Amino acid sequence: MKLERTRKKMRLSTWDYGTPGYYFVTICVNNRENILCQDIDISCRGAQCAPVQSLPGQFPLSRTGEIVQQAIAQISRHYSHVRIDKYVVMPNHIHMILILSNVDDNGRTLCAPTVSRIIKHMKEYTTKSIGYSIWQKSFHDHIIRNEQDYQRIWTYIDTNPLNREQDCYYSKE
Repeated sequence: MKLERTRKKMRLSTWDYGTPGYYFVTICVNNRENILCQDIDISCRGAQCAPVQSLPGQFPLSRTGEIVQQAIAQISRHYSHVRIDKYVVMPNHIHMILILSNVDDNGRTLCAPTVSRIIKHMKEYTTKSIGYSIWQKSFHDHIIRNEQDYQRIWTYIDTNPLNREQDCYYSKE
């Protein structure tokens, strides 16, 4: 008898992910392949080996990484009431803080898309631009509940490139 695997539910069942608020999202590349950044010396350790930076605290992006960065920028262009507050593109995953509001620039109340819908759209943009999917199924999210939580996550995103070997998404391959 063959047993079917059931996927673990990733979202908080009691929460409406279209609710205005702050969300911390992590999206991984399929098999955690290091394809989003240019070649990185993975034997290098410590602050003296910080990556060559195109932007402060970020790795130099590969062509695929540049497309992912464009996809992130498209989120706010496509959804006027969704803002990317902070993000970082790592070699095999991205972290970002999404802010959903229900009011547009003209003060009109809007029905915000869900976080899942926003991420699905971003992944589709990337897939169409590259020609194939690079993403793992689903994504990790955390609802940011207060200022202390927000500051902790902001710092995590900000320092992630320098502390990448301690990151649970780190992969040498």
